[in-house]
Amino acid sequence: MVGARQCFAPTAVIKMLPAKEAETIILDLVQPLNSQQDAEIVSLEDATERILAKAIASEVDFPYWDNSAMDGYAVHYQDVADCTPDNPVTLEIVEEIPAGYPPQKTIESGQTARIFTGAMLPSGADTIVIQENTQREDNRVKIFASPEAKQFVRYQGSYYQAGNPMLRSGIVLQASDIAVLATAQCTELTVYRRPQVAILSTGDELVTPDTPLQPGQIVDSNQYALASFVKQNGGIPLCYGIIPDKPEALKNAIEQAVNQADIVLSTGGVSVGDYDYVDRILAELGGNIHIRSVAVKPGKPLTVATFDNTCLYFGIPGNPVSALVSCWRFVLPALKKLSGITDNVTPTFVKATTQNPLKAGGKRETYLWGTLEVIDGEYQFSITGGSHQSANLINLAQTNGLAVVPMGETSIEAGTEVMVMQV
Repeated sequence: MVGARQCFAPTAVIKMLPAKEAETIILDLVQPLNSQQDAEIVSLEDATERILAKAIASEVDFPYWDNSAMDGYAVHYQDVADCTPDNPVTLEIVEEIPAGYPPQKTIESGQTARIFTGAMLPSGADTIVIQENTQREDNRVKIFASPEAKQFVRYQGSYYQAGNPMLRSGIVLQASDIAVLATAQCTELTVYRRPQVAILSTGDELVTPDTPLQPGQIVDSNQYALASFVKQNGGIPLCYGIIPDKPEALKNAIEQAVNQADIVLSTGGVSVGDYDYVDRILAELGGNIHIRSVAVKPGKPLTVATFDNTCLYFGIPGNPVSALVSCWRFVLPALKKLSGITDNVTPTFVKATTQNPLKAGGKRETYLWGTLEVIDGEYQFSITGGSHQSANLINLAQTNGLAVVPMGETSIEAGTEVMVMQV
């Protein structure tokens, strides 16, 4: 059970923190998963998108042995160093080496082996002559062009030497990493467990999508959007559903979530209305509240609290656009760091030329959603049509960028370079 701390004064002035300051506070609060206690073994087939908890080194070199990079003939370089189309060298073919078969002969002076891409280089040979520069006649071959010494030979250990670090911990395993692991014959590996993220929606007005709507009711889209957000970013969503605006019911749900999950996401109830109970309940449950408001639009109401069991609590706005913007801007960095990711946990901002004028109120850092794409080698941002209000999630579909209008600015002309957060 969580302990008790003194409740904050409800009449206290709530300070809006700048986005960057809030981000720093949140990341300082995150305790990453422990590479020993919070790790599990998975098969190579199940490793995609998992986060490596233990660095990987291989017991074998790569390439595993000297091999040919081309179809042609394995030769001793000195035998062909001076050949030309007018003065070809003729060599005896002593064997043929397909890929996957070990050579049976040693190449002596005046000899060669027919070899194919990927096949092992025979002893005595140090260079490959590509077949385009040759002419075969029975068991002999004429070489019409002198290659460079050691040309088209992939030497054992030239890509990687056994025992050296191959993949470091803290990376998200992608297809290219899986290829490396397969090459290293690493069929099982240690990864961090997936963080558990509790999701609960607050509000008497909310109903599930399968409920016939009555006047005044709103479908709870947040439960589904946030569950998708958590899955996309490597977490396990624990969906608590809709919690009514009753302090005791909300307190019970939050207490259960805090004791079960690594992160809790609650939507609604974090503003200053008569039915906004979250901050008070968090304090009653022993939560240490670090943030209550951020100077961003949409997403001003943001409660961030911690508990003695290291659970990190985010109380985010109920309006669906505000909820997702809060997740992209503040929750995602925390989830990444908690998951064990060691690099690039903060949002990525790029410079882009806006194709449309951007408007803002000026009192807060404003995020306007739209499409970010590369045109002629440069980022271009196009704002989504329709109203940019926190309750209008319809034009949020297919958003992949949030243009930033800095605090103090009210308009940015089309054709101006702006910072855009990738989402």
